[in-house]
Amino acid sequence: MAERGADGGLPLSVFIVCKNGEATIGRLLESARGVAREVVALDSGSTDGTLGLLEGAGARVQRVEWAGYIRTKQRAAEACTQEWVLSVDADESMEADLVESLRTALRGDTTGVDGYWVNRKVWYAGRFLEHAWQPEWKLRLVRRSLIVSGRAGFTGTDPHDELTIKGEGGKAAVTRRLKGTLRHDTIADMPRFLAGQVRLATIGAENRARAGGRGSAWRMIGSPVGAFFKQVVRRSAWRDGWRGWAAAGATACHAMMKQVVLMERAGRDGEQGG
Repeated sequence: MAERGADGGLPLSVFIVCKNGEATIGRLLESARGVAREVVALDSGSTDGTLGLLEGAGARVQRVEWAGYIRTKQRAAEACTQEWVLSVDADESMEADLVESLRTALRGDTTGVDGYWVNRKVWYAGRFLEHAWQPEWKLRLVRRSLIVSGRAGFTGTDPHDELTIKGEGGKAAVTRRLKGTLRHDTIADMPRFLAGQVRLATIGAENRARAGGRGSAWRMIGSPVGAFFKQVVRRSAWRDGWRGWAAAGATACHAMMKQVVLMERAGRDGEQGG
């Protein structure tokens, strides 16, 4: 999409890391059409129609070995060439209100602004979850110069990557919030979503265990209860109807699975050590 600068595209690179994202990546590419001058995609072995969709949309595709969420996204950010870079997952897309906010922000005075936050909402069974997991503000849009200088980049612990900006001269980074919605098509159906949550919980637990984290029976009981309570009571997920209850239950399952893996890991290590 680099050629789109001539038709009024913003000084913006959209970057993606992906593998077998055919079901959702088309919506993402369409939402970036006419907005970004460049789409950069790092693909780690797609075998479905993902590559065809990317190439058909004019994206600049690099085929890479998967190096984890944090390192792969960092590499993708560093491959961008435009003044601003926007991190979007293959199962996310920009709604029209977010696109309009993006245009207004980048065509206006951005002097002194380092980055922008967007609110991500899950699309589930034909509608947005307006309460479960809300609000979910994500720093996704930053100046490329901050990536190059090392002031901005991906941190966290896989699979939970986080784009962050360091302040300068004793001052905090200057960020703003964009109005609109970043759509998250993460739930095709609950069985497949739960299977993915088990995989992510396992990755997270393994990384936490390597850092010295341990599970316990009490945490296995308390953690899912706390996660469920947070969604249903604090986030008012019940107001989303059955969808909200299902989302809260899935959150509890993720929390419990993480503790189960940690407890198993600690138990096996203890037996081997003994």
